[in-house]
Amino acid sequence: MFTLTIVSPKALLFEGQVKSVFLPGDKGEFEVLLHHAPIVSLLKEGTVVVDWERAIRIKKGIVKFFNNDCVILVDE
Repeated sequence: MFTLTIVSPKALLFEGQVKSVFLPGDKGEFEVLLHHAPIVSLLKEGTVVVDWERAIRIKKGIVKFFNNDCVILVDE
């Protein structure tokens, strides 16, 4: 499991240990799992899916994954 934090300008949307996160990348959708290579990517409007259970709609944002720590900054 790795740490996932999803933050908007107004609130902390999610924080916790997860097995996977599926993201709407600006160049296409992708999934991040434990020990994924370091990445920084823009996100387009779509749905962030946490552990294939929880869906969070976003307008756009950015994701950084490094050393099993994933931080997603999103617009409202």
